[in-house]
Amino acid sequence: MSAEREIAGRPASGRAEHAGKHAAEHAAGRPAAQPFAATESPAARVVEPPSTDRRIAMPPAPPVLQRIAARTAAIGGGIPVRRVLPVRERRTIGAWCFLDHAGPAGFADGGGMRVGAHPHIGLQTFTWMIEGEVLHRDSLGNAQVVRPGQVNLMTAGRGIAHTEASLPGAGRLHAAQLWIALPPEVAGCEPAFEHHPALPQLRLGGCRVTLLAGSFGGQVAPTRVHSPLLGLELHAPQAEAVGLPLDPAFEYGLLPLAGEVHVGGERFVADELAYLGGGREALALDLAAGTRLLLLGGAPRREPIVIWWNFVAADKAAIAAAQRDWETGSARFGAVPGDDGEALTAPPLPWAAD
Repeated sequence: MSAEREIAGRPASGRAEHAGKHAAEHAAGRPAAQPFAATESPAARVVEPPSTDRRIAMPPAPPVLQRIAARTAAIGGGIPVRRVLPVRERRTIGAWCFLDHAGPAGFADGGGMRVGAHPHIGLQTFTWMIEGEVLHRDSLGNAQVVRPGQVNLMTAGRGIAHTEASLPGAGRLHAAQLWIALPPEVAGCEPAFEHHPALPQLRLGGCRVTLLAGSFGGQVAPTRVHSPLLGLELHAPQAEAVGLPLDPAFEYGLLPLAGEVHVGGERFVADELAYLGGGREALALDLAAGTRLLLLGGAPRREPIVIWWNFVAADKAAIAAAQRDWETGSARFGAVPGDDGEALTAPPLPWAAD
Protein backbone atom coordinates (compact mmCIF):
# COMPACT_ATOMS: atom_id res chain seq x y z
CA MET A 1 0.00 0.00 0.00
CA SER A 2 1.39 3.41 -0.90
CA ALA A 3 2.22 6.02 1.72
CA GLU A 4 -0.25 8.38 0.09
CA ARG A 5 -3.10 5.95 0.62
CA GLU A 6 -2.08 5.25 4.20
CA ILE A 7 -2.24 8.92 5.13
CA ALA A 8 -5.45 9.54 3.26
CA GLY A 9 -7.07 6.51 4.91
CA ARG A 10 -6.40 7.46 8.55
CA PRO A 11 -9.57 7.66 10.74
CA ALA A 12 -10.77 11.09 11.84
CA SER A 13 -9.90 10.36 15.46
CA GLY A 14 -6.33 9.62 14.44
CA ARG A 15 -6.08 12.96 12.65
CA ALA A 16 -7.40 14.75 15.69
CA GLU A 17 -4.93 13.02 17.96
CA HIS A 18 -2.09 13.96 15.58
CA ALA A 19 -3.21 17.61 15.52
CA GLY A 20 -3.41 17.73 19.31
CA LYS A 21 0.07 16.27 19.67
CA HIS A 22 1.40 18.79 17.14
CA ALA A 23 -0.08 21.68 19.12
CA ALA A 24 1.26 20.36 22.40
CA GLU A 25 4.80 19.98 20.97
CA HIS A 26 4.66 23.52 19.58
CA ALA A 27 3.48 24.90 22.94
CA ALA A 28 6.29 23.06 24.74
CA GLY A 29 8.83 24.75 22.46
CA ARG A 30 9.85 21.57 20.68
CA PRO A 31 9.93 21.70 16.89
CA ALA A 32 7.06 19.73 15.51
CA ALA A 33 7.34 17.41 12.55
CA GLN A 34 5.98 19.24 9.51
CA PRO A 35 3.05 17.52 7.81
CA PHE A 36 3.08 17.06 4.04
CA ALA A 37 1.60 20.00 2.16
CA ALA A 38 -1.71 19.24 0.54
CA THR A 39 -0.28 19.82 -2.95
CA GLU A 40 2.74 17.50 -2.46
CA SER A 41 2.77 13.83 -3.13
CA PRO A 42 3.87 12.17 0.11
CA ALA A 43 4.95 9.17 -1.88
CA ALA A 44 7.32 11.37 -3.88
CA ARG A 45 8.83 12.72 -0.67
CA VAL A 46 9.33 9.22 0.67
CA VAL A 47 11.13 7.77 -2.37
CA GLU A 48 13.07 10.82 -3.54
CA PRO A 49 16.77 9.83 -3.81
CA PRO A 50 19.55 11.88 -2.24
CA SER A 51 20.77 14.84 -4.24
CA THR A 52 22.67 13.80 -7.35
CA ASP A 53 24.83 16.92 -7.11
CA ARG A 54 27.19 15.02 -4.82
CA ARG A 55 29.57 13.18 -7.14
CA ILE A 56 32.20 10.77 -5.89
CA ALA A 57 35.64 11.81 -7.14
CA MET A 58 37.52 8.85 -8.59
CA PRO A 59 41.23 8.66 -7.74
CA PRO A 60 43.59 9.27 -10.69
CA ALA A 61 44.88 6.19 -12.48
CA PRO A 62 48.37 5.18 -11.32
CA PRO A 63 51.20 5.98 -13.76
CA VAL A 64 52.11 3.24 -16.21
CA LEU A 65 55.15 1.19 -15.20
CA GLN A 66 55.72 -1.88 -17.38
CA ARG A 67 58.74 -4.18 -17.07
CA ILE A 68 60.04 -5.60 -20.36
CA ALA A 69 62.99 -7.99 -20.45
CA ALA A 70 65.39 -7.80 -23.39
CA ARG A 71 65.82 -10.79 -25.67
CA THR A 72 69.08 -12.11 -27.09
CA ALA A 73 69.92 -11.17 -30.66
CA ALA A 74 72.88 -11.84 -32.96
CA ILE A 75 75.01 -9.46 -34.96
CA GLY A 76 78.22 -10.08 -36.87
CA GLY A 77 81.36 -10.76 -34.85
CA GLY A 78 79.78 -12.65 -31.98
CA ILE A 79 79.28 -9.60 -29.75
CA PRO A 80 76.53 -10.26 -27.16
CA VAL A 81 73.45 -8.19 -27.97
CA ARG A 82 70.20 -7.72 -26.06
CA ARG A 83 67.27 -6.44 -28.10
CA VAL A 84 64.81 -4.21 -26.24
CA LEU A 85 62.78 -2.83 -29.16
CA PRO A 86 60.85 -4.07 -31.02
CA VAL A 87 59.57 -6.91 -28.82
CA ARG A 88 56.15 -8.48 -28.38
CA GLU A 89 55.25 -6.27 -25.42
CA ARG A 90 56.28 -2.96 -26.98
CA ARG A 91 57.02 -2.03 -30.59
CA THR A 92 57.89 1.66 -30.29
CA ILE A 93 58.48 4.52 -27.87
CA GLY A 94 57.53 7.60 -29.83
CA ALA A 95 59.40 7.26 -33.12
CA TRP A 96 62.14 5.14 -31.49
CA CYS A 97 61.46 1.74 -33.08
CA PHE A 98 64.62 -0.29 -32.44
CA LEU A 99 67.10 -0.57 -29.56
CA ASP A 100 70.00 -3.01 -29.32
CA HIS A 101 72.36 -2.98 -26.34
CA ALA A 102 75.69 -4.34 -27.60
CA GLY A 103 78.27 -5.45 -25.02
CA PRO A 104 80.02 -4.61 -22.84
CA ALA A 105 82.39 -7.21 -24.22
CA GLY A 106 86.08 -7.77 -24.73
CA PHE A 107 87.61 -9.56 -27.73
CA ALA A 108 90.94 -10.49 -29.26
CA ASP A 109 92.54 -8.49 -32.03
CA GLY A 110 90.63 -9.03 -35.25
CA GLY A 111 87.40 -9.72 -33.38
CA GLY A 112 84.58 -7.45 -32.36
CA MET A 113 81.71 -6.15 -34.46
CA ARG A 114 81.63 -7.32 -38.07
CA VAL A 115 78.43 -6.43 -39.91
CA GLY A 116 78.54 -6.84 -43.69
CA ALA A 117 76.83 -4.58 -46.20
CA HIS A 118 73.09 -4.37 -45.61
CA PRO A 119 70.29 -2.03 -46.69
CA HIS A 120 67.90 0.28 -44.85
CA ILE A 121 64.81 2.27 -45.81
CA GLY A 122 62.37 4.52 -43.93
CA LEU A 123 64.48 5.06 -40.81
CA GLN A 124 67.45 6.71 -39.16
CA THR A 125 70.18 4.62 -37.54
CA PHE A 126 71.57 6.12 -34.34
CA THR A 127 74.79 4.71 -32.85
CA TRP A 128 75.84 5.86 -29.36
CA MET A 129 79.31 4.60 -28.46
CA ILE A 130 80.30 3.97 -24.83
CA GLU A 131 83.45 1.84 -25.27
CA GLY A 132 85.44 0.86 -28.34
CA GLU A 133 85.79 2.19 -31.88
CA VAL A 134 83.65 1.19 -34.85
CA LEU A 135 84.13 2.17 -38.48
CA HIS A 136 81.00 3.07 -40.44
CA ARG A 137 81.05 2.96 -44.27
CA ASP A 138 78.05 3.65 -46.49
CA SER A 139 77.03 3.76 -50.15
CA LEU A 140 77.20 7.58 -50.14
CA GLY A 141 80.98 7.22 -49.73
CA ASN A 142 81.16 8.14 -46.02
CA ALA A 143 83.78 6.42 -43.86
CA GLN A 144 83.60 7.52 -40.23
CA VAL A 145 84.89 6.06 -36.96
CA VAL A 146 82.59 6.54 -33.96
CA ARG A 147 84.31 6.68 -30.56
CA PRO A 148 83.09 6.86 -26.94
CA GLY A 149 80.83 9.86 -26.35
CA GLN A 150 80.10 10.25 -30.07
CA VAL A 151 77.10 9.60 -32.32
CA ASN A 152 76.83 8.41 -35.91
CA LEU A 153 73.42 9.26 -37.38
CA MET A 154 72.44 7.87 -40.79
CA THR A 155 69.18 8.75 -42.54
CA ALA A 156 68.16 5.93 -44.85
CA GLY A 157 65.17 7.59 -46.50
CA ARG A 158 64.44 5.93 -49.86
CA GLY A 159 67.42 3.60 -49.46
CA ILE A 160 71.07 3.26 -48.38
CA ALA A 161 73.56 0.45 -47.63
CA HIS A 162 76.31 0.42 -45.00
CA THR A 163 78.79 -1.69 -43.04
CA GLU A 164 80.08 -1.59 -39.46
CA ALA A 165 83.31 -3.03 -38.11
CA SER A 166 85.38 -2.72 -34.94
CA LEU A 167 88.81 -1.22 -35.51
CA PRO A 168 91.91 -3.42 -35.09
CA GLY A 169 93.20 -3.26 -31.55
CA ALA A 170 89.96 -1.85 -30.13
CA GLY A 171 89.68 -4.75 -27.69
CA ARG A 172 86.29 -3.79 -26.24
CA LEU A 173 82.84 -2.76 -27.35
CA HIS A 174 79.89 -1.22 -25.53
CA ALA A 175 77.25 0.64 -27.53
CA ALA A 176 73.58 1.35 -27.98
CA GLN A 177 72.23 1.09 -31.51
CA LEU A 178 68.83 2.61 -32.19
CA TRP A 179 66.49 3.26 -35.08
CA ILE A 180 64.09 6.16 -35.50
CA ALA A 181 61.09 5.60 -37.79
CA LEU A 182 60.78 8.45 -40.25
CA PRO A 183 57.36 10.13 -40.51
CA PRO A 184 55.44 9.48 -43.77
CA GLU A 185 56.29 12.87 -45.27
CA VAL A 186 60.03 12.20 -44.90
CA ALA A 187 60.23 8.42 -45.30
CA GLY A 188 61.23 8.64 -48.98
CA CYS A 189 63.80 11.43 -48.61
CA GLU A 190 67.32 11.32 -49.98
CA PRO A 191 69.75 9.39 -47.75
CA ALA A 192 72.20 11.32 -45.56
CA PHE A 193 74.85 10.83 -42.89
CA GLU A 194 76.16 12.98 -40.05
CA HIS A 195 78.76 12.47 -37.31
CA HIS A 196 78.63 14.24 -33.95
CA PRO A 197 81.93 14.18 -32.04
CA ALA A 198 80.48 16.07 -29.05
CA LEU A 199 77.03 16.39 -27.52
CA PRO A 200 75.57 18.76 -24.89
CA GLN A 201 76.11 17.73 -21.28
CA LEU A 202 74.75 18.97 -17.97
CA ARG A 203 74.84 17.98 -14.32
CA LEU A 204 72.05 16.85 -12.03
CA GLY A 205 73.80 16.68 -8.67
CA GLY A 206 76.59 14.17 -9.18
CA CYS A 207 74.88 12.65 -12.22
CA ARG A 208 76.17 13.48 -15.70
CA VAL A 209 73.45 13.85 -18.35
CA THR A 210 74.27 13.69 -22.07
CA LEU A 211 71.63 15.00 -24.47
CA LEU A 212 71.49 12.63 -27.43
CA ALA A 213 68.36 13.89 -29.21
CA GLY A 214 65.75 16.60 -28.73
CA SER A 215 65.93 19.32 -26.09
CA PHE A 216 66.41 19.24 -22.32
CA GLY A 217 67.54 21.64 -19.60
CA GLY A 218 67.65 24.58 -21.99
CA GLN A 219 69.93 22.74 -24.43
CA VAL A 220 69.23 21.35 -27.90
CA ALA A 221 70.98 18.32 -29.35
CA PRO A 222 72.68 18.82 -32.75
CA THR A 223 71.38 15.48 -34.04
CA ARG A 224 68.77 16.17 -36.73
CA VAL A 225 65.61 14.15 -36.21
CA HIS A 226 62.23 14.48 -37.88
CA SER A 227 59.81 13.71 -35.02
CA PRO A 228 59.34 15.15 -31.49
CA LEU A 229 61.86 13.05 -29.54
CA LEU A 230 64.05 12.95 -26.46
CA GLY A 231 67.16 10.86 -25.89
CA LEU A 232 69.27 11.14 -22.71
CA GLU A 233 72.08 9.14 -21.18
CA LEU A 234 72.46 9.41 -17.40
CA HIS A 235 75.66 8.26 -15.71
CA ALA A 236 76.00 8.22 -11.92
CA PRO A 237 79.54 7.39 -10.69
CA GLN A 238 78.15 7.53 -7.13
CA ALA A 239 74.67 6.70 -5.84
CA GLU A 240 72.38 9.58 -6.75
CA ALA A 241 68.71 10.57 -6.47
CA VAL A 242 67.56 12.83 -9.31
CA GLY A 243 64.34 14.35 -10.55
CA LEU A 244 63.69 14.96 -14.24
CA PRO A 245 61.02 17.19 -15.77
CA LEU A 246 59.05 15.41 -18.49
CA ASP A 247 56.67 16.39 -21.27
CA PRO A 248 53.23 14.87 -20.52
CA ALA A 249 52.55 14.68 -24.28
CA PHE A 250 55.44 12.19 -24.66
CA GLU A 251 55.61 8.52 -23.79
CA TYR A 252 58.85 7.37 -22.15
CA GLY A 253 60.98 4.35 -21.45
CA LEU A 254 64.26 3.91 -19.60
CA LEU A 255 66.86 1.19 -19.96
CA PRO A 256 69.74 0.60 -17.54
CA LEU A 257 72.88 -0.25 -19.53
CA ALA A 258 74.84 -0.92 -16.32
CA GLY A 259 73.98 -0.88 -12.63
CA GLU A 260 70.43 -0.47 -11.35
CA VAL A 261 67.77 2.16 -10.80
CA HIS A 262 64.68 2.43 -8.62
CA VAL A 263 61.64 4.06 -10.20
CA GLY A 264 58.09 4.04 -8.91
CA GLY A 265 59.11 1.81 -6.02
CA GLU A 266 60.49 -0.89 -8.33
CA ARG A 267 64.06 -1.97 -9.08
CA PHE A 268 65.29 -2.27 -12.68
CA VAL A 269 68.66 -3.74 -13.60
CA ALA A 270 70.67 -3.82 -16.83
CA ASP A 271 68.63 -4.84 -19.89
CA GLU A 272 65.24 -4.45 -18.19
CA LEU A 273 63.20 -1.77 -19.96
CA ALA A 274 60.89 0.30 -17.78
CA TYR A 275 58.08 1.54 -20.03
CA LEU A 276 56.64 4.64 -18.33
CA GLY A 277 53.77 5.53 -20.65
CA GLY A 278 52.68 9.15 -21.08
CA GLY A 279 51.02 11.86 -19.03
CA ARG A 280 53.96 12.32 -16.65
CA GLU A 281 55.29 15.77 -15.79
CA ALA A 282 58.24 14.58 -13.69
CA LEU A 283 60.23 11.44 -12.93
CA ALA A 284 62.10 10.57 -9.72
CA LEU A 285 65.02 8.15 -10.03
CA ASP A 286 67.34 6.55 -7.48
CA LEU A 287 70.51 5.38 -9.26
CA ALA A 288 73.01 3.00 -7.68
CA ALA A 289 76.70 3.84 -7.92
CA GLY A 290 78.04 3.14 -11.42
CA THR A 291 74.64 3.14 -13.08
CA ARG A 292 74.37 4.16 -16.71
CA LEU A 293 70.96 4.35 -18.37
CA LEU A 294 69.12 5.62 -21.42
CA LEU A 295 65.90 7.62 -21.19
CA LEU A 296 63.95 7.67 -24.45
CA GLY A 297 60.81 9.65 -25.12
CA GLY A 298 58.65 10.91 -27.94
CA ALA A 299 55.18 11.80 -29.11
CA PRO A 300 53.24 8.54 -29.60
CA ARG A 301 53.30 7.60 -33.25
CA ARG A 302 49.86 7.66 -34.85
CA GLU A 303 50.73 6.13 -38.22
CA PRO A 304 51.13 2.33 -38.42
CA ILE A 305 54.51 0.98 -39.46
CA VAL A 306 55.84 -2.37 -40.59
CA ILE A 307 59.31 -3.40 -39.35
CA TRP A 308 60.99 -6.28 -41.14
CA TRP A 309 64.69 -7.16 -41.21
CA ASN A 310 66.43 -3.81 -41.86
CA PHE A 311 63.42 -2.05 -43.33
CA VAL A 312 60.75 0.25 -41.90
CA ALA A 313 57.77 1.25 -44.04
CA ALA A 314 54.09 2.13 -43.96
CA ASP A 315 53.00 -1.18 -45.49
CA LYS A 316 54.15 -4.64 -46.50
CA ALA A 317 54.24 -3.77 -50.18
CA ALA A 318 56.99 -1.18 -49.62
CA ILE A 319 58.97 -3.72 -47.58
CA ALA A 320 58.63 -6.38 -50.27
CA ALA A 321 59.75 -3.92 -52.96
CA ALA A 322 62.83 -2.93 -50.96
CA GLN A 323 63.77 -6.56 -50.36
CA ARG A 324 63.37 -7.32 -54.05
CA ASP A 325 65.62 -4.38 -54.94
CA TRP A 326 68.29 -5.56 -52.52
CA GLU A 327 68.21 -9.15 -53.74
CA THR A 328 68.45 -8.11 -57.39
CA GLY A 329 71.32 -5.66 -56.84
CA SER A 330 69.29 -2.59 -57.75
CA ALA A 331 71.09 0.75 -57.90
CA ARG A 332 68.60 1.95 -55.28
CA PHE A 333 70.96 1.00 -52.44
CA GLY A 334 74.30 1.27 -54.24
CA ALA A 335 77.60 -0.31 -53.25
CA VAL A 336 79.72 0.49 -50.19
CA PRO A 337 83.16 1.76 -51.36
CA GLY A 338 86.08 -0.07 -49.77
CA ASP A 339 83.99 -3.03 -48.67
CA ASP A 340 85.20 -6.41 -49.89
CA GLY A 341 83.20 -8.52 -47.46
CA GLU A 342 80.09 -10.59 -48.05
CA ALA A 343 76.81 -8.69 -48.09
CA LEU A 344 73.99 -9.80 -45.82
CA THR A 345 71.17 -11.86 -47.28
CA ALA A 346 67.61 -11.00 -46.36
CA PRO A 347 65.52 -13.77 -44.80
CA PRO A 348 62.35 -14.81 -46.64
CA LEU A 349 59.40 -12.52 -46.11
CA PRO A 350 57.02 -13.89 -43.46
CA TRP A 351 54.06 -13.13 -45.68
CA ALA A 352 53.22 -13.87 -49.33
CA ALA A 353 54.73 -11.18 -51.56
CA ASP A 354 52.61 -9.92 -54.46
